[in-house]
Amino acid sequence: MISLKGLSAFPITPSNRDGRVDVGALRALLDPLIAAKVDSVGLLGSTGSYPYFSRDERRRAVEAATALADGNTPILVGIGALRTDDAVRLAQDARDAGATAGLLAAVSYTPLTDDEVFEHFQTVARESGLPICIYDNPGTTHFQFTPALIRRLGRVDGIVAVKSPALDASTVAGHLRELRAVVPDGIALGYSADWNCTEALLAGADTWYSVVAGIFPKVCVDIVRAATGGDAARARELNARLQPIWDLFRTYSSLRVVYALANLRGICAAEPPRPILPLPADAQMRVKETLAAIEID
Repeated sequence: MISLKGLSAFPITPSNRDGRVDVGALRALLDPLIAAKVDSVGLLGSTGSYPYFSRDERRRAVEAATALADGNTPILVGIGALRTDDAVRLAQDARDAGATAGLLAAVSYTPLTDDEVFEHFQTVARESGLPICIYDNPGTTHFQFTPALIRRLGRVDGIVAVKSPALDASTVAGHLRELRAVVPDGIALGYSADWNCTEALLAGADTWYSVVAGIFPKVCVDIVRAATGGDAARARELNARLQPIWDLFRTYSSLRVVYALANLRGICAAEPPRPILPLPADAQMRVKETLAAIEID
């Protein structure tokens, strides 16, 4: 079984106004992640704006990433789509391009039932042959995976991991216990919502699915190694260094902030896909001042 554990770094997907992926800029974003030895790259996640790209552009992004990783860094690819048949084709494309696994959300316009989501995931896993990470993202999809549904999906061949939001550091340990009780051994349980993920790791989570690691991979690798090595004090001290970034994320949204950070650090020159706009000038200035004030490799 594929194992998705440790740090999964989620970069933006730079593109032009017409939605064509800037492959050179994407490589510039991926190079430092691979050099920092992140445990996987989360390509075309929510930070990577997967719903905004055509099938062809998603394929181009995956091919560029897998060529760069050259089998040394697992590539987890967002394959979410409104239609099941489209998600199957996206998963097949990712598989054929050398992706390690697919990240599948319950994307919908009409609210979905548990049975509909179960059938969607089961079909994508069966017909694509690509290992699947369940992406629980209720803030965007307005669908929340219950432990009962996770139990059902955990017994589907090809489901290998769960990505949940760590919405509150004080509740993540209880949520993790609930999921551990219903999934088979070997399914990796991980969290996003960066500012709560150090506590999630210390509570025993397998994976940190990280937005900020797409820009600052080294400190995030260090947090994961400290947490998994039992050095809670070190993990929390490193996390505290990132507090100004967490404040920006919660104020302006992580997506908009990481675009600003990528540009300010000179990694690339990119704007979010329209209709999402770059941060206004005053917010850009706050990000710039924060970046100048923090000490992060």
